[in-house]
Amino acid sequence: MATNGFTRRAALTLGGGVLAGLATPYVKRLRAAEVLHVNTWGGIWERAAIKNLFEPFTRDTGIEIRPVSPVSFAKLAQQVRSGAYEFDVTTLGAGEIIRANQANLLEKLDNTDLVKSPPFAGAAFQNGASSHAFATVIAYQKAKYPNGGPQGWADFWNLQKFPGSRCMQRYASRVLPIALVADGVPMDKLYPLNIGRAFTSLDRIKPAIRTWWTQGQQSQQLLRDGEIDCIALWHARTLELIDQNQPVEIVWNEAEIERAYWVVARGTPNRDNALRYLEASVRPERVAGFCRDSMNGPLNPAAFNFLSEAEAARMPTAPAYRGKVFEQDILNFGGDVNAATQRFERWIGT
Repeated sequence: MATNGFTRRAALTLGGGVLAGLATPYVKRLRAAEVLHVNTWGGIWERAAIKNLFEPFTRDTGIEIRPVSPVSFAKLAQQVRSGAYEFDVTTLGAGEIIRANQANLLEKLDNTDLVKSPPFAGAAFQNGASSHAFATVIAYQKAKYPNGGPQGWADFWNLQKFPGSRCMQRYASRVLPIALVADGVPMDKLYPLNIGRAFTSLDRIKPAIRTWWTQGQQSQQLLRDGEIDCIALWHARTLELIDQNQPVEIVWNEAEIERAYWVVARGTPNRDNALRYLEASVRPERVAGFCRDSMNGPLNPAAFNFLSEAEAARMPTAPAYRGKVFEQDILNFGGDVNAATQRFERWIGT
């Protein structure tokens, strides 16, 4: 907590400056007591990060990592502007990382090995370390479609062949590309998006949408309780239901992949250690374990060398799905994302 503009972490930093002049054993002890605060999503995600990313980093460096949740873009912006840092590192999606760079909220990675000697293609993106990905997939009730449900977004839109209620996320940048795939646009020709065509496509499915969900838990509950027949849902939420022996099916075909990146808050006094963490976080054996336990997909291709075939089959970035899935391309969106979002919200309300 800040008092008169002076934070607890600033006091630790000042104390480090005083102790730095003391004998070497004291300096060594100080380094061992260094702390890095990392913003997480909590829950299973945080537990996977602690086990596979945080604890190995501490063993290697002596730097303790303390998780801070939940992830908050607003908090990132607030602390960079105020200078009172609650966390040093956070994770952002593609859309958020572009906004963060536009607002000058992130430390640059130009002098890190992620940029100078990238461990894999695309290891750094917009001052973020490429970590993992999740996907929006089709999930459906097996009882509703005993002979098999929709196998792609055109099927999801086909209410004659696959009648029943639908549910999608209230999130424009995810829904608009899906609407175009449903309308026949090839996945490799999606971007830049034809936004007008996307809304025309959405007009066809709108009457069947029972709920535009806003939270992962809400969407999962709708499917678990049988309140909807077919849903566009995050893959991890679907796998959780399958692991609970719920009668639902997941469809990987035409899954929409979104990447997530580790970033460092600009101006943090822990900048150097935070950058060290970013470099360590994408090591293949570590990100493999993290993705296995958090039900995400690694972005470092070498991570699959540390995963079994069965484990890889639960990940949207698995080599087996290449060519069957597509990725968001926010940099080539086809218009202003905020304007498209506002139009989407008006469209839902009409």
